[in-house]
Amino acid sequence: MDTLKPMVHSATNATAPSHVAQVEQLCREHHRALVAFLQCRLRSLSDAQEVAQEAYVRMLTMERPEQVDDLRAYLFRTAMNLAVDRMRRHAVRARVAAEPRPDEIPMAPAPEQQAMAVEQLHGLHEALRELPHKTSYAFREHVIEGRDFGVVAQAMKLSERMVRYHVTRALAHCRARLDELEMP
Repeated sequence: MDTLKPMVHSATNATAPSHVAQVEQLCREHHRALVAFLQCRLRSLSDAQEVAQEAYVRMLTMERPEQVDDLRAYLFRTAMNLAVDRMRRHAVRARVAAEPRPDEIPMAPAPEQQAMAVEQLHGLHEALRELPHKTSYAFREHVIEGRDFGVVAQAMKLSERMVRYHVTRALAHCRARLDELEMP
């Protein structure tokens, strides 16, 4: 905050100019301490500066400044209350952001979908049993277990190209069997 421009609400208020001068003096004398105080609580220099600015505005727009005995203590209390409010708002926003939106909540599959998935799984197991051992093994190791073609090739003592061939053959066979299940 480079300068604090006084806000005078009405010329009829005799205490306004002296109150503005008092707030300006508070700002000159305690601004650094206030920002440091707020920064310790908010853990952000920019947030601390914004809250300090808002506290000064609140001080300048007080309706009855003459009723405050210690303006410095009132400034720090006001700033602390504003900081607490800001931390609460941040906490609420963080909780809301962490909660899944209704359109992101995974829905349980319908019973028909579950039955269909179980049927497809049984069909897949049956299709794998129909394949030659090497083809079935290559498919399980690469697709189901997630092993690289090179690792599967070493285990099977085959070339990577042959393993790719077996996996492709298994995929084509399984796709054909699942397509048969889906047809009425």
